[in-house]
Amino acid sequence: MHQFPVTVYYDETDLGAIVYHANYMKFIDRARADWVRGIGVDQNALREQGFVFVVHRIEADFLASAKLEDQLMIRTNVMEVTRLRLILDQRVYRDRTCLFRARVTIALVSLDGKPRRLPEQLTALGDLGALMVM
Repeated sequence: MHQFPVTVYYDETDLGAIVYHANYMKFIDRARADWVRGIGVDQNALREQGFVFVVHRIEADFLASAKLEDQLMIRTNVMEVTRLRLILDQRVYRDRTCLFRARVTIALVSLDGKPRRLPEQLTALGDLGALMVM
């Protein structure tokens, strides 16, 4: 499991000092980027080679609200890996309370949009088996 801390800032909230719903997508995106970098995948090098990651699908549940200055933790777990896609379970917590959860499917495509095989660092995760969320 990968963990990524986030502090909620004013610009991420609405007039009621509650996190605007679209910002949860930003939080989990930052966590995914940090996770990918942490396992040795260089997204700049991939782009220079003509490949980029894309989000193919997101299923999201908003469970409770985060507020201004909350200290959040985004947890990312690998659920399934194939040669062409990676399914992640990403959850946003404040302390022990899960505020948001998403099942995110990502893929690698060429700059003209054609699917490509995932880098070995990602497909090797499939050999470890699915890592379940707490």
